[in-house]
Amino acid sequence: MNDALIQNYEKMVVKDTVSVIHTAFEDTPQVVAMVSVDKTLTDLDKCEVAYMLTNSIHDAWWNNEQVTAMFPKAGCRSTSVGDQMLVGTKKYVCSDFGFKKME
Repeated sequence: MNDALIQNYEKMVVKDTVSVIHTAFEDTPQVVAMVSVDKTLTDLDKCEVAYMLTNSIHDAWWNNEQVTAMFPKAGCRSTSVGDQMLVGTKKYVCSDFGFKKME
C-alpha cells in the first residue's frame, strides 16, 4: 500500500497531536513541537510521551520521527518543568512529578 496513505491514515485515525509549549525559561510562550502520539492513551500518558520525545538523550529531540519541530532557530532546549502541553483543548503543565491540568 502507498506509504503516504498509511501515514495519512495514522495521523487522522490512529494518532493525536500534542503541542509542546516552552514557557519555563522564556519571556513569551512558544510552541516548539507538534508530537504525534497514540490516540488510545490517556491525556496524561500523551503528555508523558510528548515529554520523552522532546528531550535530547542520544540525539537531538527534533530528529525523532514522531516530532514536527516548530522552533525558528537551529536548535532548541529540551522540555522541562514549567513547560506546557496542549492535548486537544486541555492544557497541562509539567510539574516536578508528572503533569497537572491547568484550569
